[in-house]
Amino acid sequence: MADKQTTEPDGEALPDAARLPNAPYHPVLAGQPALVTGANSGIGEAVAIGLAKAGADVAINYVTHPEVAEEVAHTITKLGRRAITLKADVSREDEVEAMYAKAITEFGTLHISVSNAGLQRDSAFVDMTLEQWNTVIGVNLTGQFLCQRAAAREFLKRGVVPSVSKAAGKIICMSSVHQEVPWAGHVNYASSKGGIKMLMESMAQELGPHFVRVNAIGPGAIRTPINTAAWNTPDAYRALMTLVPYKRIGEPDDIAQAAVWLASDAADYVTGATLFVDGGMTLYPGFATGG
Repeated sequence: MADKQTTEPDGEALPDAARLPNAPYHPVLAGQPALVTGANSGIGEAVAIGLAKAGADVAINYVTHPEVAEEVAHTITKLGRRAITLKADVSREDEVEAMYAKAITEFGTLHISVSNAGLQRDSAFVDMTLEQWNTVIGVNLTGQFLCQRAAAREFLKRGVVPSVSKAAGKIICMSSVHQEVPWAGHVNYASSKGGIKMLMESMAQELGPHFVRVNAIGPGAIRTPINTAAWNTPDAYRALMTLVPYKRIGEPDDIAQAAVWLASDAADYVTGATLFVDGGMTLYPGFATGG
């Protein structure tokens, strides 16, 4: 099959990752209910559907657009898995506690918790307001603390069920290449992701003796609606590729595949790690020619 490509008016072809077939999913997560925050769009949606393809029942968290969350749930039920939608602002403790309690009641327990909900409020540093700072830190960092605390409590209460998984629970924190790569004009966002790194590693250290695995995924440039302007024209795509040694944009399914692996027993000896799924963006490609 010929590769799909984006072509400029002068005929220059640009690579398009959509040319690649999706890797197959296998039922490695059967019997392991999951909760995914921010699961009604982009990466969160892909992760929720990917976990379902791997055999998990899935609780789909959203804040806005409940009709889209219901569409994701419908996609999952068509795969033969159970799905529920749960509205909650992850920066609010009472809403997070209620959400996890409802998911646990519905599914009997949870084995997988993916903190994906996140947002940006971009500004030059000197113009950034306290509200912009607090909003991003509240959702991106505090939200992960609240969600994963609720998940960890359930995992520790239940313990290991050997017939289901070698681990008592699997926590996945959605981070970013910007836990490593500074990002001018996005100080609040980069700070939240740097915080997620330490939150994840500290949780992994503390929860490891209880057989709870904690890891993070660090996406690079992924083709999602939130960053359409970065890839939807040939000029934008070419500029983006200067940051990506592998010379293609990532797809949401690339992240979903990584999440399934981290949640599976195939990754049972992996904890406290950030898996960068970024086509090499964290390799600082600007230095490829000696800087």
